[in-house]
Amino acid sequence: MNGLMTPQLIRITEIYDDGEASRHFTFEPVSGIRHSARPGQFFTLAIPGHGEAAFTYLSLPDAQGRFKALIRKVGSLTSALFQCNHGDLIGFRGPFGNSWPLEQLKDRRVLIIAGGIGLPPLAAVINQLSTKESTPVGLIYGSRSPADQVLKQERLAWHTCMPILETFDHPSSRQQLTGTPLDHIQQMTAKLGGSPEAVLACGPEVMMNAAAQHFIQNGLPPEEIWLALERRMHCGVGECGHCYLGSSTVCADGPIYSWQQLIRLQSQTTA
Repeated sequence: MNGLMTPQLIRITEIYDDGEASRHFTFEPVSGIRHSARPGQFFTLAIPGHGEAAFTYLSLPDAQGRFKALIRKVGSLTSALFQCNHGDLIGFRGPFGNSWPLEQLKDRRVLIIAGGIGLPPLAAVINQLSTKESTPVGLIYGSRSPADQVLKQERLAWHTCMPILETFDHPSSRQQLTGTPLDHIQQMTAKLGGSPEAVLACGPEVMMNAAAQHFIQNGLPPEEIWLALERRMHCGVGECGHCYLGSSTVCADGPIYSWQQLIRLQSQTTA
């Protein structure tokens, strides 16, 4: 436990704006210290005097240990990160949590639903699934407006290898889709060649819950619907008590849960 709670130093090697109040950061290990991670896992960043916060891997560590994150400016720690420059050193802990069920998704039609800043936690699993010809995969990405969209470079690459529908609450042209991701499931089903056999979702919990209910009503088993509760992550090891969900701690047991697991945990919180 002490090793998990002691930050290591990492260096910022690249920064660029990516969406409204959001920036794309690339990090590399200091002194050759490297680590591996799985799609869906997360890590924490720390800056003295500004605290610590959890973020999901946008891209997993490569052979040199470099990895990426998409960070939105929302508080003290992220504001301090936005003041950092190339070459600055900050604290790092991780990886933490479980991962998307890649083995369970093999040879199946997979629908990925993202809302707003919920797209980055899905990026690593999209990168892996979109390269597998035996696993048809499609993405529906909902945003408030085109200015709120993130991961422009990644989305351009994904468009070349998988169907993507992008929808907006406030579109900037008549050609753009409007509404929530749920409004366009039938259109994506046609592009996938059939109803999804597994669903992965991340975004506002209201959106994720509505998506889960939709697919349950249409016959998809609850164990085939997977949601990321990435907004509940905190210390990374389930010790601080901020992430309890029934008998589960999201930091340690999540942040990825099947709808079947969430039904059971939610019943504990209301019992």
